[in-house]
Amino acid sequence: MISSTKKIYKKVVASLLLLTVESLLSLLLFGLAIIGFLYIVDYIFVDNNHLFDEQAFSYTRTLVSPRNNNLMVAISFLGDYQFLIAANLLLMCFFLFVRKHRWYSIRVPAIALSSVLMMLVLKKIFNRHRPLTPLLDPARGLSFPSGHAMSSVTFYGLIIFFIWNTGLKKPIRIGLIFLLTLLILSIGFSRIYLQVHYATDVIAGFCMGTIWLIISITTLTQIEKFSKKKAAKSSDLQTDSQVSN
Repeated sequence: MISSTKKIYKKVVASLLLLTVESLLSLLLFGLAIIGFLYIVDYIFVDNNHLFDEQAFSYTRTLVSPRNNNLMVAISFLGDYQFLIAANLLLMCFFLFVRKHRWYSIRVPAIALSSVLMMLVLKKIFNRHRPLTPLLDPARGLSFPSGHAMSSVTFYGLIIFFIWNTGLKKPIRIGLIFLLTLLILSIGFSRIYLQVHYATDVIAGFCMGTIWLIISITTLTQIEKFSKKKAAKSSDLQTDSQVSN
């Protein structure tokens, strides 16, 4: 019994050692995002508690000014579907025609389209209406989770993934990742400031965006590896056939 337990323990330790820092970080983020999303769903839709959302609006109202209004509208636009459609197309073309990286060019539209579908499904499921008193212009559609928050995580988070896997120096990569993370958080905050989303909508959008991004990257990476392995095997068979002939 003891020897069997030791063997299992050694196997577990060996498996953990094989995991990279990136994998462990992804697992941690994935777990926290799931816990966060489920907690918010329970907080809002089961407990019917809106205190946090009310406190968030009370705080953002103290920041309202014409200058901040313009700033928040500009930041919010960077998470708008019109901007992100163009940005996704440009990024896809960059990898397809400039970098000649076919698999990266596939990742961009695959993650963008699938995340939008997931967001629409979730909005229909939870059917939460938007705040009744928007600061400026009212937004259309349902409220939970925030589409801006979810889309900003999947798009800018994908760019973070690309940056981390480039040959740039580590300080530059960390600096760019910090700026993009700040942008994602700012887009979410702008939706609360403009009172077109509740704070819990935004946090749920961040959580679901993180979940979907990690699932998508992991799945597409495995498909890429399988495809390359299959292509290499096919190439080897063709080479062997030519040699035998």
